Amino acid sequence: MTDLGTDGDDRLAAIAAALSDEPGVTLGHGRRGFGSGTLMTDGRIFALVSDGRLVLKLPAKRVSALIAEARGLPWSAGKPTPLREWVAIPDEAPDWLDLAIEAAGFVGGRTGSAGG
Repeated sequence: MTDLGTDGDDRLAAIAAALSDEPGVTLGHGRRGFGSGTLMTDGRIFALVSDGRLVLKLPAKRVSALIAEARGLPWSAGKPTPLREWVAIPDEAPDWLDLAIEAAGFVGGRTGSAGG
């Protein structure tokens, strides 16, 4: 895999470039409290940067599996408990771009498995 960036902001830019031909994928403007630095599909956030780390929205079961496999970290958005459909991706994760594409499909309703 080509090095597409090592921090959350670089990775967000790489995701935006990789999905630039996908209908409905846009850079967010922070209107939902997550701040700027979000990617949206059809007006819904699927990726953001928090504390320099890429954070993705995926089905809850997928998030649990990624955390159990040490491929993801719980993300709480500053709340007392982690959000069940959000996962922070470790910097060393080699498949972060694939996971981001999966997140865009999940949020955009373009996957066969919505999880739960």
